[in-house]
Amino acid sequence: MNQVRKSEPMVTDTVEHSSGKGSGDENFPVGSWLIAAPLRPHVHAYYRFARNADDVADAVDLPPDDKLRRLDRMAAVLDGAPGDDAPAAATMRRSLKETGIDAAHCHELLDAFRQDATKRRYADWGELMAYCRLSAAPVGRYLLDLHGEARATWPASDALCAALQVINHMQDCGDDYRNLDRVYVPLDWLAAEGASTEDLGRSASPAGLRRTLDRMAAATRPLVDAAGRLPGGVRDRGMRAESAVIVNLADSLLRRLERQDPLAMRVKLGPAAIASAAVVGIIRAFAGGQA
Repeated sequence: MNQVRKSEPMVTDTVEHSSGKGSGDENFPVGSWLIAAPLRPHVHAYYRFARNADDVADAVDLPPDDKLRRLDRMAAVLDGAPGDDAPAAATMRRSLKETGIDAAHCHELLDAFRQDATKRRYADWGELMAYCRLSAAPVGRYLLDLHGEARATWPASDALCAALQVINHMQDCGDDYRNLDRVYVPLDWLAAEGASTEDLGRSASPAGLRRTLDRMAAATRPLVDAAGRLPGGVRDRGMRAESAVIVNLADSLLRRLERQDPLAMRVKLGPAAIASAAVVGIIRAFAGGQA
């Protein structure tokens, strides 16, 4: 009598760790219709790669050594190691091969996420900017390289990406502290204003923390101003418009953070404000002016 063996379900051990967040959770458009259709799949591949790696670094159920192992595995697959356990990295590798873009823009992001896995405090603004160089600037540089833009556009792009990163840190300062015990607010500024990291766990910002957040906003304003030069230096019309829209979104969000308390409420732009920033950005981009 032949025995019938039940088939066992196939288990795939995936090192990537998705939070379920998507492009709709970001402050900026990801591969919007302004980007040329042939390039959008590559933009989406880069976003998925970055999103999955970021989710590994932010996972509350993974210890730091496991996070580092997973990020290292993504790096290995990105560089050509065989295996199906890092699908976003494998897709990104194929995209890089097709476009000829430097993989450094991906590896720098992984370096930032490794830092997130082990580093929870930033001593001063300079240390935070060094982190933004790895966690944010590669995104803009990748998009510019994908469009064949000149490296002369990088400084303005770096400023924009750093501004967006700090704005996001300010928006999420309470959640980052409560959920991850991670603080991107410069410690020396907190101390100078008589505030502490524990203030980030409150339901509203006390005076010292509010002054610290105001210092962060003031330090971010020159970055947004410098980013205003980016659209005028971009040749591709779609990318020029997209960058102008993002500069306007950054400016609008920063203005809100200057007035609203991120501990007391979620500081974000509504649909009308986003549409207004987009329209103004597109008009300025195609009129040849700065955002």
